[in-house]
Amino acid sequence: MSEQLATAPPKEQMPKKMRWWDGFAMSMTMPAALIATLGATIADLGGWGAAFLWAVSMIIAMGVNWIYTELATMFPDSSGGITHYAAEAWKKRAPWVAPLASVGYWFPWGTNLATYGAVTGALIQAQWFPESQWLITLGPIELSLPIVIGIGVILFMYLINVAGVRLTMAFVYITAGILMIPLFAFIVLPLFSGDWAPGELTWNLHGMEGLHKALVWLYIMAWTTFGIEVCATFAPEYKDSVKDSTRAIKAAVLFCLGVFFLIPITLGGYAGEAAIQDDPATFFVASFAALVGGASEVMVLCLIASLLLIMTTSVADASRVLFNMGKTGITVRSVGKLNKRGVPLRALNVMLVLNIVVLVVLQSPLAIIVTGNLGYILTHIFAVSGFFLLRKDRPNADRPLRLPQFFVPLSIALTVLMIVILVVGATGFSVTGYGGFKELGIALGVLASGVLIWMFVRRKDAREQLLQASSEN
Repeated sequence: MSEQLATAPPKEQMPKKMRWWDGFAMSMTMPAALIATLGATIADLGGWGAAFLWAVSMIIAMGVNWIYTELATMFPDSSGGITHYAAEAWKKRAPWVAPLASVGYWFPWGTNLATYGAVTGALIQAQWFPESQWLITLGPIELSLPIVIGIGVILFMYLINVAGVRLTMAFVYITAGILMIPLFAFIVLPLFSGDWAPGELTWNLHGMEGLHKALVWLYIMAWTTFGIEVCATFAPEYKDSVKDSTRAIKAAVLFCLGVFFLIPITLGGYAGEAAIQDDPATFFVASFAALVGGASEVMVLCLIASLLLIMTTSVADASRVLFNMGKTGITVRSVGKLNKRGVPLRALNVMLVLNIVVLVVLQSPLAIIVTGNLGYILTHIFAVSGFFLLRKDRPNADRPLRLPQFFVPLSIALTVLMIVILVVGATGFSVTGYGGFKELGIALGVLASGVLIWMFVRRKDAREQLLQASSEN
């Protein structure tokens, strides 16, 4: 396929209905995700070690996403976000970066419905239906109450996004508002409690072993901290693509930096490391009940709301990336279409089927989802290095927001740092018990399949172009 065909101006355009605070609300997914992984980091790193490393990861993410503010203004009509930045920067040197980055980015975002749908089902069963243990076997498939609830949640999230961006944003604001309840409780209330003892928190990062452990945890944390780039995916849907994109990214960076640093200290100092180590997954339920009274049901509802926020943002983000992949010929072009209301319905349909299959067949898809971190960090590596390449290859390109010159060497330094984190983290299974060679193999297989599909689409487009030229002659 010729470069002209691959990069032709798209006819499909998303409606411009969003403002920067809508993108900022979408970024509230990241504090919600922090609640789900906080206990494991405190249990392994100690309270002070966790606070320090979350802050370091967020500072890295701040540098990365600040770079994206310039790139977002260079491509204000792209729904591909950072995947499009990577593809544009590398297309002359390595055109295969486009499918590699796109699939690496889309896979972890795109299958979050299955992961958090299963978690939601398990929470509902544990809180309100603990005696319900029925199981339906259909050949190799087993359906339990959590799985059925998870399927219902997936369908609900699908319908919310099919209805259009305004209903989606209304739902985002509701769930983000509910998320503020546990965030306020975890950050502020411990400070007024006599049980808050930050002096008892520990630091479990020592010597070279501590450095190795830190790099592995930075690999894991990247999924949570780097995710504020979701603001850039909606660039073509902002009323002012340039100003709204940059404001949303900057607001998300500053807010999340404060949250990620404070919660390990405030909540960790209140709950105590011993209690967190005993129950790192749900220790905050007891802490919340102790802070505000016997409100376990309220806490579960807040947790469900935060999971719904993650799923809403994930399906909105991933469907737009898949739509852009189809529109630009990175994957099958049929998914790059909008319906009459400007909704990428075909991309949403693909995600609906994918997530139901993952949930029903795999039951617990979390291990597969976390393998997406490999492709996710790899996408950031290509996008951040793309900043340097675009400055070099297109010095006179239109840049409504041009960052100072020192961001060029900063982009190189961040690229090298992320490569180190990727290599050490993706192979450091024994340090945290996170993943293994099986998960690494699945991740590599997903990335390879994306490249193969791209090659097939290129050949198909090339044949169609040749036939068209022949018919004209």
